[in-house]
Amino acid sequence: MFPLHREREQPIFSARAHVFQIDPATKRNWLPASKHAVTVSFFYDASRSVYRIISVGGTKAIINSTITPNMTFTKTSQKFGQWADSRANTVYGLGFSTETQLQQFAEQFAEVKEAARLAREKSQERFELANPALNIAAPELSEERHSPPLLTVNGPGEEKLFRSKSAEVELTAEKERVKKMLSEGSMCEINLEAELFTLQDSNAKLVEALQEANSSVETWKNQLEEYQEETERLKHQVAELEAQLGRPAPSQTSKEELSESLEELEALLRDKDQEIHKLQSKKTDVGELEKEREEAMQRLQDLERQNVELEDRVQSAEQTLASSRAEQQQNEAEVQRIIGVLDLKICDLNHLRQSLAKLIDK
Repeated sequence: MFPLHREREQPIFSARAHVFQIDPATKRNWLPASKHAVTVSFFYDASRSVYRIISVGGTKAIINSTITPNMTFTKTSQKFGQWADSRANTVYGLGFSTETQLQQFAEQFAEVKEAARLAREKSQERFELANPALNIAAPELSEERHSPPLLTVNGPGEEKLFRSKSAEVELTAEKERVKKMLSEGSMCEINLEAELFTLQDSNAKLVEALQEANSSVETWKNQLEEYQEETERLKHQVAELEAQLGRPAPSQTSKEELSESLEELEALLRDKDQEIHKLQSKKTDVGELEKEREEAMQRLQDLERQNVELEDRVQSAEQTLASSRAEQQQNEAEVQRIIGVLDLKICDLNHLRQSLAKLIDK
């Protein structure tokens, strides 16, 4: 169960959507979190000034995401949107039935995000007003660290302390850059996956059309052979008629009939020749379909290669992040050791001062 306090949390906005979560193993595929469309609501906790997105499926919460000012809701299609929750270490996706519902949810997310930012700024201002001593103690601490006695006793250690702080700032910047790279890599992978599915669908359609064209070509070939056979038969008939015309003492009526038959046969031959030309022109359409299929396969191979490159970049970024964390831990341990050494030196100086004071009093 999840901590939803009805007496202090009030729903702001609700919508119906299909809920998905990114696959934690591949970070590329979407896993459905609900079998059907469920209610997704924005809640506001007035006592803590916290905004949350909550959705319940059955007896468990499938979404429990606290909204922070650095979150972004991205519309990846006309009816689908997503946002990343670093606290939950996942990416949530919502599929709506209409584009209008998606637009309303995105607008509400932007308003709640801005309200969360204002609430955080007000909280920080109240904290600073309630603790004014923090702004005064900081300069004294800085003067103590830069005082001549400490630099004289522990000069090299002090320089190392400042170097550790600068390295910590660089590590923080590097972590932010790696996080940004990982988020961009995830977005690119999702867009590439959508384009890959589209190309696969187009490829399947092209293959189906090519198969139909191949079957049509076979039919055309059979028809062409039949036409050729009929043409040969007609040629033989024409030859026979010409031979009959060359015989002596034919009647005038027979000549006219033979002439008409010859004209009909020539017209039939012309029609057959036109059909043969049409069939030959249709062969070029099959060649174009084959060419489009090859281009689609080439694009598919390029997308797969780009996907592999992105996976390598993500692995490299994860290795860099791991090494940065290890180095940060070493720096923190070194800072703790230096602080211990400084404390010991200060204690020794206090004992020495007390001893000198006793000698002067005597």
